[in-house]
Amino acid sequence: MVSQILIVMIAAIGVSIVAERRNIQAPLLLAAVGLLASFIPGLGRLELEPEIILTVVLPPLLFSAAREFSFLSFIRRFGSIFNLGVLLVAVTTAVVGGIAAATIPGMTLAVALVLGAVISPPDAVTAVAVGRKLNLPSRMMTVLKGESLINDAAALTLFTFAAASVTGTHLAIPNLFLFLLYAAVVGFALGLVIGNVVHRVQMRLNASLSTVLSVLVPFTAYILAEELGASGVLAVVAAGLSLGHNARESGYAARMQERQFWHTTDALLEAFVFAYIGLQFRWVLVEAEEKGFHIPQLLGLSVLILVATILVRIGWVYFTSILSRWRSRVVAKRYAEFDRQLAALEGERGERLAGRRGRFSQRLEQAREARKQGAFELLPPFSWQENLVIGWTGMRGVVTLAAAAGIPLMTVAGEPFPGRDVIQVVAFVVTVGTLLIQGLTLPWLIRRLAISDPDDARKRREQFKVADAVARAATVEAVKSFRDTHHDPKSRRLAEMMLQRETALERDNRFAEVTDAMLELKEQILAAQRAAVVQARDERRLDDEVMREVLEELDLEQAATAGTMPGRFGGRD
Repeated sequence: MVSQILIVMIAAIGVSIVAERRNIQAPLLLAAVGLLASFIPGLGRLELEPEIILTVVLPPLLFSAAREFSFLSFIRRFGSIFNLGVLLVAVTTAVVGGIAAATIPGMTLAVALVLGAVISPPDAVTAVAVGRKLNLPSRMMTVLKGESLINDAAALTLFTFAAASVTGTHLAIPNLFLFLLYAAVVGFALGLVIGNVVHRVQMRLNASLSTVLSVLVPFTAYILAEELGASGVLAVVAAGLSLGHNARESGYAARMQERQFWHTTDALLEAFVFAYIGLQFRWVLVEAEEKGFHIPQLLGLSVLILVATILVRIGWVYFTSILSRWRSRVVAKRYAEFDRQLAALEGERGERLAGRRGRFSQRLEQAREARKQGAFELLPPFSWQENLVIGWTGMRGVVTLAAAAGIPLMTVAGEPFPGRDVIQVVAFVVTVGTLLIQGLTLPWLIRRLAISDPDDARKRREQFKVADAVARAATVEAVKSFRDTHHDPKSRRLAEMMLQRETALERDNRFAEVTDAMLELKEQILAAQRAAVVQARDERRLDDEVMREVLEELDLEQAATAGTMPGRFGGRD
């Protein structure tokens, strides 16, 4: 088993290298090559237990994605994310389950709902990779990333409930709504607690131990949550969001080391996962044939479910877009009335109103300040072109395969789980079909619709201007503080020269000698810049993604500064 995994990993990395050089999406090429390789005569089957996929492969992938995701962006776009990550999963389970029960001979509705839950969660790895390369608008990327973080939790929770209803297994919470609520709330809360505790511990560790501790977080969060009957996926996501949001408080060396570690881990696991998907296809068909199924008929039914799965997502996206546009118009009218009331308060009539309703006036004034700071941002709905792309990004992945393989073999009554083999074949056809059909055509669709947001580049430039402005202001304050706290002539002269030039120390080519005072000043400047950028993010003047890019540059500068002095690298900020 170990040697097989190693061989697959090496081959997958080789295919990924070819894909990158040829400008091909690596997940698609890996799945296609794996599918073809599965038909090589004499090639043995590599089959992992579903528990291994769910507890070893899935948590680090989710954790890494959550660490890099903006918590503020998640909150800002929570409506769209919840719609796709939870509501659409439930709708897909119900609709596809109903179609399967009506078309697949001998399949009951309860078993069909298990099938629906298995194939309900999309995997956004391919969609995000394509979107990033083709410069999809940032708001679309935020929704796709956010959906991928929570849809697995919704799907696996529904799968657990549906499978238990078929097998007759007793659940601690027999009510579906309460079961979902418990799994979500307890899982997310546990993840936040673990994330905050780990962050506090990391603040007292060096870079190496901090990275080691972060490796344990996704597995610990997942296993603890599952032991409590909650959602392990949401626990991992919450822990990742918490640690990513608070990473600014860690040491620069720890941030750099963890960033590189998780990028490497992502590349390895994603390469293995998509190769594994392709390698399983032939063996699923072989098993079904050995058990007496008519393969052409089974494949035909699987294609029908595949088409239904694709259409359900597109239909739901457009249906909810109509509701979103209606809601946007209603909110826009409320904002217009809100602004009218604010304008009235600023006139004479407003002064009289304020005299009669002081508390009302005070609340409106507070609201006006909040609106100036962007607290009540009205997000525009997606266009029909954007909705079509979002609807087309429904590629399935490893969670679908793990859930299909994790269907119990027997019921509580000792009978075989009905339709288990059929569900596995359908799940593999849907997974491979969506990867190859939607994944291969997605780049063409994005180019054909010419989806872009001209404001994205402008907003990004403005964000970096804000970051540069707050960093420069912080530089001046740091230099003044250095000058006021150092009384030796050399240090004060250095500070005065810095104030005159109003630039960072590393850009000043007049200094030929690096002194302790200069290094100390430079570190104070970097610390002040970092604090100012984080404060701008907290005040919503900066986006999370821009802040992280700026902090990454500051980390590199601080690492270079620390490297000029023996024993400095690896210290804290």
